[in-house]
Amino acid sequence: MIYLDNAATTPVLPEVSQAMLNTLNTTFGNPSSIHSYGRSAGKVIREARKTIAAILDAPARNIIFTSGGSEANNQALIGYALANRDKGNHIVVTAIEHHAVLHTVQYLQDRHGFDITLVKPNPDGGYTADLITNALRDDTIMVSTMYANNETGQILPIAEIAKRLKTHQAVYHVDAVQVMGKLSVHPIALGIDFLSASAHKFHGPKGVGFLYHGDLKFDNLIHGGEQENGRRAGTESIHNIVGMATALEISAQYLDSNYDKVSALKTHLLSELDGLDYYINAFGETMPHVLNLGFPGFNQDLLLMKLDLQGVAISTGSACTAGAIEPSHVLEAVYGKTSAKLKESVRVSLSDLTTPEDISEFVRILKSILAQK
Repeated sequence: MIYLDNAATTPVLPEVSQAMLNTLNTTFGNPSSIHSYGRSAGKVIREARKTIAAILDAPARNIIFTSGGSEANNQALIGYALANRDKGNHIVVTAIEHHAVLHTVQYLQDRHGFDITLVKPNPDGGYTADLITNALRDDTIMVSTMYANNETGQILPIAEIAKRLKTHQAVYHVDAVQVMGKLSVHPIALGIDFLSASAHKFHGPKGVGFLYHGDLKFDNLIHGGEQENGRRAGTESIHNIVGMATALEISAQYLDSNYDKVSALKTHLLSELDGLDYYINAFGETMPHVLNLGFPGFNQDLLLMKLDLQGVAISTGSACTAGAIEPSHVLEAVYGKTSAKLKESVRVSLSDLTTPEDISEFVRILKSILAQK
């Protein structure tokens, strides 16, 4: 099997699964209990929080463990909006956000009356800080953008947007799911107020993520106990948290070498594709981990099915909409609803575990399929 859908999820590293298993076997106490079993469990969580906070260069008290990136996005957007609507009723997001953001702000609009501005890209598909700040109003309380897009790998100008927002009341939320464990991300230095991440995007387990937050007022989403410094009720999933911290620690250790490896893999892939009739949906600076490729006249669903039958896994974009017959909202924002590119583009996404042999075999199979057209 050739796995090239790492933007959807990544394989769990052996060191991560072993750390999780060790935790399951040795740390079963409830972290909220005051006896020795509970204190031991609480210590494990504190150490994991310190590990992640050190990598982010942020205080441990500002890290909330969540069930993943979607919950982290919801917590930031809904929590801040509801707690601060006395300051304003307007939220700015880009049109290429993950549905975990787009559907959340739609909920805030439909159920709570917030005014949402969806900022579309420039004609060339790019985003500038000007595009974002031109959408600001006096009553804007929050701006939310992704760090890098999950379908095209497009990198947004995070630092410049944050710099512009320093003179505005709006706080800045960044969905960093696609860059965490791949780029060095320090939210305080960047000027980010909320930052979301998910473990399974950097070789950690599914079902766990975290939200970095500044010292701001925001409502809880989950009510009950006083876990997570009173920010998120519910007994913590200790083994998942340990797995996430372990995965992020390993990723941080090999950050530069892994990035260089994936960059070389992308170059290798483009070299192997030489001679084929294809185009790249790339808009400005991109992460090397994600390539959005279009094959003129070849239906994306048919191509994915044929590749899958031969043991190759890629996708059309967001895994959260897999199985739904709808065009990519990301490409639609650039090309419009009627563009043929929406039906002939696929996503190939790499990781540090991908090999040159994987790439070569994928292209060999791809060429054989396209030749049957």
